[in-house]
Amino acid sequence: MEEKYNPRQVELQWQKFWAERGLHKTGRNPANKDFYCLEMFPYPSGEIHMGHVRNYSIGDVIARYKRMRGYNVLHPMGWDAFGLPAENAAIKHNVHPSEWTCKNIETMKKQLDRLGLSYDWNREVTTCAPEYYRWNQWFFLKMFERGLAYRKFSFVNWCPSCATVLANEQVIDEKCWRCDDTVTQKKLEQWFFRITNYAEELLLACDELSGWPERVVLMQKNWIGKGEGVEVDFPVEGIDEPLRIFTTRPDTLFGVTFLCLAPQHPLSERLISDKEKLDAVKAKYGKEDEKVGLFTGSYAKNPLNGDRVPLYIANFVLMEYGTGAIMSVPAHDQRDFDFAKTCNLPVKVVIIPATGTTPPLVTKGSGEVCPNLGEAYEDEGILIDSGQFTGMKSDTAKKKIIRFIEETGIGKAVVNFKLRDWGISRQRYWGTPIPVIYCDTCGMVPVPEKDLPVILPEDVSFSGKGDSPLLSSERFFPVECPTCRGKARRETDTMDTFVDSSWYFFRYCFPGGERDLPSDFRKPDSESRRWMPVDQYIGGVEHAVLHLLYSRFFTRVIRDLGLITISEPFQNLLTQGMVIKDGAKMSKSKGNVVDPNYLIEKYGADTSRLFSLFAAPPEKDLDWSDKGVEGAYRFLNKLWGIVQRNRSEIRNAESGTCSITNLQPTAAGLYRKTHQTIKKVTMDIEREYHFNTAIAALMELVNEITSFAHESEEDRAVFRFAIEHVLLLLSPFSPHIAEALWEETGNQPSIFEKGWPEWDEDAAKEETIELVVQVNGKLRSKIMMATGTPDDEIKRLALEEPKIQEITGDKQIKKVIVVRGKLVNIVTD
Repeated sequence: MEEKYNPRQVELQWQKFWAERGLHKTGRNPANKDFYCLEMFPYPSGEIHMGHVRNYSIGDVIARYKRMRGYNVLHPMGWDAFGLPAENAAIKHNVHPSEWTCKNIETMKKQLDRLGLSYDWNREVTTCAPEYYRWNQWFFLKMFERGLAYRKFSFVNWCPSCATVLANEQVIDEKCWRCDDTVTQKKLEQWFFRITNYAEELLLACDELSGWPERVVLMQKNWIGKGEGVEVDFPVEGIDEPLRIFTTRPDTLFGVTFLCLAPQHPLSERLISDKEKLDAVKAKYGKEDEKVGLFTGSYAKNPLNGDRVPLYIANFVLMEYGTGAIMSVPAHDQRDFDFAKTCNLPVKVVIIPATGTTPPLVTKGSGEVCPNLGEAYEDEGILIDSGQFTGMKSDTAKKKIIRFIEETGIGKAVVNFKLRDWGISRQRYWGTPIPVIYCDTCGMVPVPEKDLPVILPEDVSFSGKGDSPLLSSERFFPVECPTCRGKARRETDTMDTFVDSSWYFFRYCFPGGERDLPSDFRKPDSESRRWMPVDQYIGGVEHAVLHLLYSRFFTRVIRDLGLITISEPFQNLLTQGMVIKDGAKMSKSKGNVVDPNYLIEKYGADTSRLFSLFAAPPEKDLDWSDKGVEGAYRFLNKLWGIVQRNRSEIRNAESGTCSITNLQPTAAGLYRKTHQTIKKVTMDIEREYHFNTAIAALMELVNEITSFAHESEEDRAVFRFAIEHVLLLLSPFSPHIAEALWEETGNQPSIFEKGWPEWDEDAAKEETIELVVQVNGKLRSKIMMATGTPDDEIKRLALEEPKIQEITGDKQIKKVIVVRGKLVNIVTD
């Protein structure tokens, strides 16, 4: 082997060796425990980025470590391959989405292999493959049978010029990304999954996600958003039926100064004759950062106190939550407060803090006296100006007001969730076809299971304008009705790509292409029972809500189909931080991207992995540092040089453990440090995957090895022991160089078949010595401490010794002198 470290040569050699030996195949030893390690699969854009390098390096360390600990490890990878970018590429480059996607997968797979990632490619899944998406369609049919898949009208982003539906990410500043025309809201019939049927269960089960980060669990809870409140009927002037609103704060009902409707509320169309103005509010629907309102000219009556309040249409009121109408209490809701200030609406205080402090008043130009508030008071407190409920605490008043509302028949107590049903319709080509047929005679007919998969046709053209390309396919759109055999047409919407990623972790359990998944699931010894739930799931926090929530939903649906018994897909979740450069997340638009391919070619995959793992704990953002990369490279070069210079001595030295009691002090010190490092690295991996501190401990050990003089046979045996264990501990982080140097030290490859080292607790214990503590040269105390304790720590311990503190008292400490191994002398004034 070359004396000089050549990362490319080393890495390609050992990647070939691992592939030929099949070291990354999923373990099947029934005597071993199973461990499922999974990183979120990527969209095949064609290039990996540093976020990928970090994410996949974290997962690879865990997978390699668990294998060395004797686990059967399932560590798969695949491709989230449907999506809008492929369709845009088809339009831009005149290439079919499948061709573009397949080329990108081929490129990215080579890049992942070049990183030395230990994936079992026999488990690879590609979501745009018919053998995969046929099961999206099968799940859809099963949900349709159970009423969990249904169709209703919903609003979508619509570009009039392109005559097409736009995804949210294609709307930029309310304009079409392609033609720059103003985007409007259009009502279309869409398919939905009834995830709200599981809202209560999904919420309650959040408390059982003990292996998830607290902030992610909180994000899930907030997204589901259970709201216990009351619906109240407000009579509207000139309208026969009352307007029903929903609120979670019945204690503020006496402070209502206006009402707001969602732009899509049925009453909005009746009250507003100027459709252009209404459309303007609709165009900003759901945009919380910009509050837009339109006065209807109508008024309603507060049924609790008789107040006449104006009725507005507002973009921030969601038709999908509650009743699509809200009461507005600007004194006690900040959003309402901001809206009231913009529209010059009154503010009425009906709750004050328990301290009894009332807000100051101000007289407007009109002579009206109003509270002078700088912001809304949103906390609970004591009710004022609230009729018979005045003086009550909020929690008491809520219950009594709800009871009053129900007894008087003006409303009822209800529970609502912010969670809306999952709209899965996409007016796109590159996605899973929805398996439904429309027949003029039979109506809507689900595709029979025997006819799955409904395959995407290739005889389509892409312009980015007009209706779905599927409408133009003679092989797809016209179809025979499976019921009456008459002429019919296929559904041309395709499924949201979140459907693909909501169950892919189950598919990895079953190797091979074509499968009968229901039969696979139902087998008594099913691989899904063996591997699920995923033991460790790893991905970005940007997926903390939708992907994880949909995966939890799908798992429960599969459970209720009788295919599995578990309810949660992921036992433990690690959300890694972003890669930051020049103070911002790496992105092409900011011009701060570091190309992983360049990094790997210049420094090697092992250096790239080591830096990404060493620079920060996995859950924290990583600040990019060129010096940090060079430092990781120098460390590996240093280790390479140590082994190469001492190769013959290492090979000829005795191999195995030693007895620390029989070693000379310097050899005992290195032997002890090695066992301490084994313990440190093991514990850091086991405890929340603190790879950065584990790598730091390895660097410390290598520094001690560098300064160790190994002249005697005993010294050389300890030297070999230390080197071998550095390599074993380093192998999950930088596997190629560890494998190469393992062979150089005279060991048979593979290092990953050796097993993870164990530490000897007795050998890891520090020797203790007794130090004399003097004050101004006089013996005042004695303290015990570990050999090798740093001087600063010795000084601190000596000054904190109770006897010494009694003597020094308030005296000024001029200096503290440490004579290592003997004494500490504290000099006072």
